[in-house]
Amino acid sequence: MGRDNQTWVSEFILLGLSSDWDTQISLFVLFLVMYVVTMLGNCLIVLLIRLDSRLHTPMYFFLTNLSLVDVSYATSIVPQLLAHFLAEHKAVPFRSCAAQLFFSLALGGIEFVLLAVMAYDRYVAVCDPLRYLAIMHGGRCARLAVTSWVSGSINSFMQTTITFQLPMCTNKFIDHISCELLAVVRLVCVDTFSNEVAIMVSSILLLMTPFCLVLLSYIRIISAILKIQSREGRRKAFHTCASHLTVVALCYGMAIFTYIQPHSGPSVLQEKLISLFYAILTPMLNPMIYSLRNKEVKGAWHKLLGKFSGLTSKLAT
Repeated sequence: MGRDNQTWVSEFILLGLSSDWDTQISLFVLFLVMYVVTMLGNCLIVLLIRLDSRLHTPMYFFLTNLSLVDVSYATSIVPQLLAHFLAEHKAVPFRSCAAQLFFSLALGGIEFVLLAVMAYDRYVAVCDPLRYLAIMHGGRCARLAVTSWVSGSINSFMQTTITFQLPMCTNKFIDHISCELLAVVRLVCVDTFSNEVAIMVSSILLLMTPFCLVLLSYIRIISAILKIQSREGRRKAFHTCASHLTVVALCYGMAIFTYIQPHSGPSVLQEKLISLFYAILTPMLNPMIYSLRNKEVKGAWHKLLGKFSGLTSKLAT
């Protein structure tokens, strides 16, 4: 019966943010600008790290991975969202919906694990600076990055498979901006207790576990910083972690609010706003946070811009 019921739905209709045409046009322009800024900011960060040898360190290796995740996550949602603002029929084929859910869940999980890995990197840098490069060598960094990508992808594959094997009945209207997990589960016409348990287990494994590791890392980091005698030394040590700590607060705060309690969680409107936060705002802000709060990145920008201006002046003469 479940398999037959699945064939009743060949496509889903996304209700989106608004049905008013003028509002949709305004949102299209706003989100298009934000998406372009997101793509440019993250791609420039990756390019800058690639070109400047001073940034060839574990911290910036993980930042490159974070930028790639942000670009991919935004691209898995925003282009479709922009197209639907201009379309009268906001349909998503069944397989496309499943693919979007897979990629958004995978990339979200990868980011959470990656932030925990970056917290460990900052812990080693602050608490054991003399052995930092010996501990965070290239092989270990690569393994940690691969672990982030693999764990997020496996979790997403399991969640997507479980969700789309359930009967969807004839209801094909998704009250969301994308094929988001909780929104799709609400379409299921059978008991979803097993899915809710899966969501909870996933939340613990890929959200709370990394969050606890981040928390533990920063407890140790703060403890180490407080033991530094000089005020300037404490300031430099804290500044080393400030950018990452800001990104952690943005990412984990919203996710914990959304997924830990599916039944008593946020309203549909709040879910839409949270999805926009992750799909557009966070990927756009991350490169700005790391650029504005990081002297090494700002120095690399000035060096690159100096080379560019020198090259243009030579070509002009």
